[in-house]
Amino acid sequence: MTVAKRPLSNSTPEKDDSEHPPVRIYADGIFDLFHFGHARALEQAKTLLPNSTLIVGCCSDKMTSKYKGKTVMTEDERYESLRHCRWVDEIIRDAPWVVTPEFLEKHDIDFVAHDDLPYGDASGQANDIYDFVKKAGKFMPTQRTNGISTSDIILRIIRDYNDYVLRNLSRGYTRKEMNVSLFREKRIQASQNLKTMRQRFRDQRIRVTSRVQKRLRFLPREIWDVETRQKLADRLLQNGEEFAQSLEILLNRFVKAEISRELQDATKQFGKSLDRSVCGFIAMFEEGYSQFERAVRTSVTGKFVATPAHAARSAR
Repeated sequence: MTVAKRPLSNSTPEKDDSEHPPVRIYADGIFDLFHFGHARALEQAKTLLPNSTLIVGCCSDKMTSKYKGKTVMTEDERYESLRHCRWVDEIIRDAPWVVTPEFLEKHDIDFVAHDDLPYGDASGQANDIYDFVKKAGKFMPTQRTNGISTSDIILRIIRDYNDYVLRNLSRGYTRKEMNVSLFREKRIQASQNLKTMRQRFRDQRIRVTSRVQKRLRFLPREIWDVETRQKLADRLLQNGEEFAQSLEILLNRFVKAEISRELQDATKQFGKSLDRSVCGFIAMFEEGYSQFERAVRTSVTGKFVATPAHAARSAR
């Protein structure tokens, strides 16, 4: 267990505390994935009393792994994170899991700061490891910050695991560095390709449906009345929805099936080819509809627009 110190002038804003007696306040923890919740707790501990020195104890990897579980950051990384916190004056490396009267006396600690929840020791023999400190009147409670914790951060990563694998692959990390099998890598990529293609298809379908609906409104009333045109537009929209849903179900079944490694490259190629086919189908549909619209306009113009000579004969 070692103690690292740094000048007090670097830790707190300048103020005159000379009229108050100096006090030493101790706060301990794991401080894995050091975040603003940790910093706020240390700020509270530092500012509980004027003219204070904040000593922070940080437990080692070995002890933390034994009593709590695996950490993301190594002990040296956690010590270094604390060293850069403005509220910390001294750091005790390899701090004990349970504080004792002997530990407090050795480091000349006046008060212990921690949140007020009862913490049992690792052996389960005590309901609250800070009980003797509280009875001695040396415990100073701090408040936890809601909505942020190391466990919450880890949960976010686990929940969006596939997204973070793709993120790191795109940044040059290999699957071996991330301990990801070839099968899982290809499956995640195939799933992402499916999501991308599905979104593109939806966007294109919305654009085409909007164009069709607009064009139907301009068709001559002599051919289709308003109600008929609306029914046609609704039918086109419904068919597009049914086609898109059927396509998504088919692709989901294909991607989520227990495919062998030999089929994974074919899966990716299938997704790309299908995407091109869908785009081509939409382009052909738009072009065909444009030709249909021009033909209807030409036919309607020739049938319903009377020439001057025709009008004269009709008048006689």
